[in-house]
Amino acid sequence: MTSSRKLVIVESPAKARTIGGYLGPDFEVEASVGHIRDLPQPSELPPEMKKGPYGKFAVDVEGDFDPYYVVDSDKKKKVTELKRALKDADELYLATDEDREGEAIAWHLLDVLKPKVPVKRMVFHEITKEAISRALENTRELDTRLVDAQETRRILDRLVGYEVSPLLWRKIKPGISAGRVQSVATRMVVERERERMAFRSASYWDVKGTFTGGPEDDRGQFVARLTTLDGHRVATGRDFGDDGLLKSAAGKAGVVHLHQAEAAALAAALERAEARVVSMETKPYTRRPAAPFTTSTLQQEASRKLRMSARETMRTAQGLYENGYITYMRTDSPVLSGQAIAAARRQAAELYGPEFVPDKPRLYGAKAKGAQEAHEAIRPAGDSFRTPAQVANQLSGAQFRLYELIWKRTVASQMADARGSTATVRLAATAALEDGARRAELSASGTVITFRGFLAAYEEGRDADRYEGGAEKETRLPVLTEGDPVDTDAVTAEGHETTPPPRYTEASLVKALEERGIGRPSTYAATISTITDRGYVDRRGQALVPTWLAFSVVRLLEDNLPRLVDYDFTAEMEDDLDRIASGAQDRVDWLSRFYRGDAATENPGLKELVDGLGDIDARAVNSIEIGDGITLRVGRYGPYLTALGENGEERRASVPDDVAPDELTVEKARELLERQSDDGRELGTDPATGHAIVARVGRFGPYVTEVLPEEDDDAAPAAAADGKKPARKKAAKAKPRTASLFKSMQLETVTLEDALRLLSLPRVVGTDPDGVEITAQNGRYGPYLKRGTDSRSLATEDQIFDITLEEALAIYAQPKRGRGATAKPPLRELGEDPTSGKPVVVKDGRFGPYVTDGTTNATLRKDDDVETITPERGYELLAEKRAKGPAKKPARKTAAKKTTTKASTTKAKAAAKK
Repeated sequence: MTSSRKLVIVESPAKARTIGGYLGPDFEVEASVGHIRDLPQPSELPPEMKKGPYGKFAVDVEGDFDPYYVVDSDKKKKVTELKRALKDADELYLATDEDREGEAIAWHLLDVLKPKVPVKRMVFHEITKEAISRALENTRELDTRLVDAQETRRILDRLVGYEVSPLLWRKIKPGISAGRVQSVATRMVVERERERMAFRSASYWDVKGTFTGGPEDDRGQFVARLTTLDGHRVATGRDFGDDGLLKSAAGKAGVVHLHQAEAAALAAALERAEARVVSMETKPYTRRPAAPFTTSTLQQEASRKLRMSARETMRTAQGLYENGYITYMRTDSPVLSGQAIAAARRQAAELYGPEFVPDKPRLYGAKAKGAQEAHEAIRPAGDSFRTPAQVANQLSGAQFRLYELIWKRTVASQMADARGSTATVRLAATAALEDGARRAELSASGTVITFRGFLAAYEEGRDADRYEGGAEKETRLPVLTEGDPVDTDAVTAEGHETTPPPRYTEASLVKALEERGIGRPSTYAATISTITDRGYVDRRGQALVPTWLAFSVVRLLEDNLPRLVDYDFTAEMEDDLDRIASGAQDRVDWLSRFYRGDAATENPGLKELVDGLGDIDARAVNSIEIGDGITLRVGRYGPYLTALGENGEERRASVPDDVAPDELTVEKARELLERQSDDGRELGTDPATGHAIVARVGRFGPYVTEVLPEEDDDAAPAAAADGKKPARKKAAKAKPRTASLFKSMQLETVTLEDALRLLSLPRVVGTDPDGVEITAQNGRYGPYLKRGTDSRSLATEDQIFDITLEEALAIYAQPKRGRGATAKPPLRELGEDPTSGKPVVVKDGRFGPYVTDGTTNATLRKDDDVETITPERGYELLAEKRAKGPAKKPARKTAAKKTTTKASTTKAKAAAKK
C-alpha cells in the first residue's frame, strides 16, 4: 500500500530543517523564506491599473480597500518549487508562525498555490518533537480575522507612508519616509532632546558624614547624609525643575537649598559636634522575581545586560526558536504552561535546593495593554529545560548568551522571594555656626539580605536613573539604639549639579512605546532600525541621539499633521486594529473612516488632511532658532548655521556630525561661525606656487587647502573671423589642492611643512619592473598603495611618506584580498553545509564579511557579527540566497507580465475556509 505524502510549509530553511528532523519519511518540509508576495510599487502596476483606484497605493481607495498583490520577483522560483512539491502531495500543512504575520503568510500561500488537496493549519509555539506531534494532532482552520488584522495594518502603513512621505521629499529631503509608528518613535526621541536643550542645570550642596557606632564587640562604620536642618528638608536633585530653579512645591514646603559656603560651614561645625541616635527602625525586606520574558522585556533586558540591539536580539532569538532551543519569541504574555512551571520548579530545586522553591507555583497572568498573542512567555523549549552548561557545546556567542539570559529569567520566576531586613537610622547634632545654632539630622539606610532566593539565579537590570539613589545596595548598619552617641570620623560638604533627562536607549524606548500602547513589541526592532537607517537617529554608545533631520521631520508633522504623531491617537489605532483581529470591528468601515473621514464625528480623513495642507514654508520647517540671531538650517548637504555679520552679510558654518543638538549652545554656535568666518588658520605660503596655505574645519573634519587667486572674468572674447559674435565658453575653474589631516595631527598644531607634505600627495614610490608607477596615497578608507588599477592597503599613515620601493614590491608580491589588503585565511570556519555538503567559512569581501561554501556567497546582515555568528545562521543565509536564485543581469525594458492577484479579500478568505 502506498503511503500518503504530506507537504509542510514553514517560513525559514532553519525551521524546515529542525521540523523535518522530527517528522517521518512521509513528510516533505519546505520553506517559503518569508512572505512570497506583497503590495507592489505603483510603478510596477499593469498599465491599465495605473490610472484607476489602485494607481496611487496598489489599494482600491475608492472601493473597499482591496489590495493588489504581486509575487515578489525573487520569490517566483520559490513559488514554482512549492507548486511542484504540492503536485506530489496528498495533504498540505501550513505551519507558519501562530501570529498575525504568520497567519497572513499562510493565507498568501493558500491563495497563490491554490491546492486541490486537503489543507490544515498547523500551529505550535516551540519546536520540539513533543510539540510538533501535538500540533499534528490538533490542526485548525485558517484564522481569517488575524489575516484581516495583518492586512489592515499593511494597507494602513501603505496609506500613511505613501501620502506623507512625498510631502517630506518636497519640503525636507528626498528619500526619507514617514510611518505610523516610526514617526511617533522619532517624535519621542526628538522631544527628549528638546527637553535636554531647554534644560538649565542647578547647583546644590549637601553634607555627608562618616560615623562609627554600635556595641563594643560589634562596632561598625557607616555613612549618613544631612536630611533636615531645623526641621526643614534639605534639597536634593529631585527638588529642582528643568529650569534650574526649585520646584514650587519644594519652595512651599520650606525645603532648604544649601550653597557651597553654608554647606562647608555646616560640615566643619558638625565635625566638632556630638551626634546621637534619635531613631533606629528595622523593617522586613522582601523582593519578588520578575515575570518571564515577553518580547518587550526580552529586548529591554538584552539591551541592558548583553548590549544587544533590538534587531540583533530578535534575530538571535529567531535562530534559537527555529533550532528548538526556546519558545516562540513574539509574545505579549508572561504566562507559563503547567509543564514549563513544573520544569522550572524542578530545575530550581535541583540546582539551588528545595528551600529556594516556594510552596505554590507562581502564576503570571497580566498582559501588556492590547496584548495580541495567545502564546506563552519566552522560555527554554521542552517539558524539561536544558541548562546553559548542557547547550554550551551547541551554541556560541550571542545565541548562548541570550539562551542563558532566558533560562535564568525563567527559572528565577519560579523561585522564592529574596528576604532580609532594611534598617534606617537617624542621627541628630547641633551645629554651632556664626549666626547661631542649627539642629541637623542625618540619616542612613542599609539593606541586609538574609536569604537570596531568586537572586541566586538572576537579578533584573535597571535603566539609568536620573537622580541619585536609584539602585538598591546591600549595606549593613551596626546595631544602634535610640540615644546612643556615635563617633564622628569625618564630615564633608559635597557639591552637585542636576542632570538633564537621560536620552532614550533602545531598552528605555521600547519600554516607553509599550507603556503608551504605541505599536507592538514584535515590530519595535524594525521600527528602531528604520529610524536609524533613515538618518533620524544616531547612536552614542547605548544612547539614541536625534539628528537635525529628525527635528525637521517632526516639526513638519507636528505643525501640519499633528494627529499622525499624537501619542494617544496612535495608541487608539492599535486598539482599533486589535478589535479588527477579534472580529469586533469591520476593517473596511475602519479604513474608510481613517482615510476618507468620519461624517458622524466630522473628523477629517488622512486624504482630506493631506490635500488641505496648502503651501508649507519649507524654509521655516527646516529652521531652528539657536539664539542671539543664529539659526540652524537643515540643508541638502547637512545642517549648517547662519547669522548676519557686522556688515549685514550672511555668515555660514557647517555643523559637525559629532555635535549633538543639546550641545549646540549659543556659545558653541558662535565658535563654529567664527572658526568658519576667519577662513581658517593661515599656515604660510607655498614657496613653489606663492599660494597661501590654510587649515580649516569642514563637516568631515579638519583639512588643509591652498587659497587660489580670483580669476579675471572681464576679458572679452575675440571677434570671430566671419564677424559673428562668438559663443562665450566658460573655462573650467581651477580647484584648489585639498588634503585631510592625518589622525595623528591636530588642527591647532599642524605646521606649514605638514600641510605641504599632505598637499604633495600622492607620492611616487617608484616603478615596478614593468615600468608601471607605484604611488602612496591617503584615501577614504585609509592609506594605500596604487599601481595602475591595483591598490593595496598600508598599515599606518606614516608609511605613505616612508615606504620604499622594495617594501612596496614585497606587498604587491602577496596575493590580493578585498580593498587591496594582503590575503588572509578565512575569518571563521562554520562547518559543513547540510545542503551542499561543502565546508562553510566566513570571509571578508569588498562589501563586508560574507559566508560561502565555495559555490554560494551570502553577505552577512547588519547585525550579524563575525565573532558570534553560529553555523546555523550561516547555513540559513546560504539557504536564503539559494532560494532567491542567481542574480539576473538587467535586460532591456519590455512589457512583461507579473504574477499578480487582485485581492477580493472577503471572497478569497471565505473560499479558503471551505
